Amino acid sequence: MTEVAPVIDVRDLTKTFGTNIAVNRLSIQVQPGEIYGFLGPNGSGKTTFIRMLCGLLRPDSGSGSCLGYDLFRESEQIKVQTGYLAQRFSLYEDLSVRENLQFMARIYGLPKIRVLVDETMERLGLTRFAGQLAGNLSGGWKQRLALAACLLHKPRLLLLDEPTAGVDPKARRDFWDEIYLLAAEGVTSLISTHYMDEAERCHRLAYLAYGNLLAAGTATEVVAASGLHTWTVTGENVHLLSATLKKTTGVEQVAPFGNILHVSGHDPEALGAALDNLDRGKYRYEQSEVSLEDVFISLMQNNRRDH
Repeated sequence: MTEVAPVIDVRDLTKTFGTNIAVNRLSIQVQPGEIYGFLGPNGSGKTTFIRMLCGLLRPDSGSGSCLGYDLFRESEQIKVQTGYLAQRFSLYEDLSVRENLQFMARIYGLPKIRVLVDETMERLGLTRFAGQLAGNLSGGWKQRLALAACLLHKPRLLLLDEPTAGVDPKARRDFWDEIYLLAAEGVTSLISTHYMDEAERCHRLAYLAYGNLLAAGTATEVVAASGLHTWTVTGENVHLLSATLKKTTGVEQVAPFGNILHVSGHDPEALGAALDNLDRGKYRYEQSEVSLEDVFISLMQNNRRDH
């Protein structure tokens, strides 16, 4: 059986701006048709890495390929087979939906523009907005228009930089439905996001902080490798315990979720001892599953201490 080459295959990719190391010797592989999540705090290097992949930034060192083309020597070939959706809406707000798509199709030098634009609008549900100015669309529909522009030239790879930031939950779900349909057609997606529910939708994911890759794998693998333990605490006015627990040995993070506290740490014995000191007449606690959010907050806290 012939082994399929990765769509993204980079090794020790590095980019600096002055004394700031934006991406530090990053190595990842992304397979064809995969939805790969890219997570991390602001300033972690996600956007810089995405821009290096699509040829907008040149890496300082390292090696790698994207869509089978060398990142350093063949960036132009990568660009024509990649769809890039930036963090901010970057189409023309004073043009209509149809005019924006027609303009982008001409930029790509595509044939049969009228038919292509009609088909793309139909696929993304934009037909009823064809004559409306892009600037008058809601955030969710602007995002769908931007995605439509990315798909006009039928790219093999989508690089999506926080595409659902500021978009309502229904629009986010519709967006992800479309990404899954594209994955079924063989389109690979690299998606940066801050939303944990979106991270869990990805086939695999990577977590960056301060330019360093801290974790990678499926959501289940990342949680299992974290070594973190989480307990839930309930009771009347349980939120009042938060400040005290944060100062207790063995407790590394405390997060309120409504009338429940999530208490986490890496040392299960110390964590258990901390909770044993609670007034059992007022509070109840039990071990629970570690969430992806627990893991990422822990990674961010520990890496911040290192810096």
